[in-house]
Amino acid sequence: MIDKENNTVIENKDNSKDINIKDVSEEQTPKIDSLGRAYATGKRKSSIARVWLKLGSGKITVNGIECEKYFNREAHRIIISQPLEIVARKETYDINCSVVGGGHTGQAGALRHGVSKALIIYEPELRGALKVAGLIKRDARRVERKKYGQPKARRSFQFSKR
Repeated sequence: MIDKENNTVIENKDNSKDINIKDVSEEQTPKIDSLGRAYATGKRKSSIARVWLKLGSGKITVNGIECEKYFNREAHRIIISQPLEIVARKETYDINCSVVGGGHTGQAGALRHGVSKALIIYEPELRGALKVAGLIKRDARRVERKKYGQPKARRSFQFSKR
């Protein structure tokens, strides 16, 4: 339960008499380093993205290369900028990131996850909009392993009666 007058959160679990009171204003403070950056890690499939977000002109750099040159497909660039467009901060932040592992689709998804988390660290009040869009939660789907006696994970060899 949130007490909006005192800006506190009151927790009462299991209807016990213990009531924990936390100050909501402490939870809403951004976590920014000495250079004015917010850091977050995003993951998707087997890709890991480390993202640094700071105030700027909207420039995105991936592994030291411009985003347009690194990701040739327009769909990948749209996936990366999706969190910024949802909260209308496209021209507000510069993003510097490094990505390892996987292919371009997994890397774009990892960057989207990392940018979403970094935005929440920089501006905690954006969490609600990003959560409704489903960008905070990590997409945990992975490639299914190949089984023995089969050519792929689900595919089986052609059946022969004779």
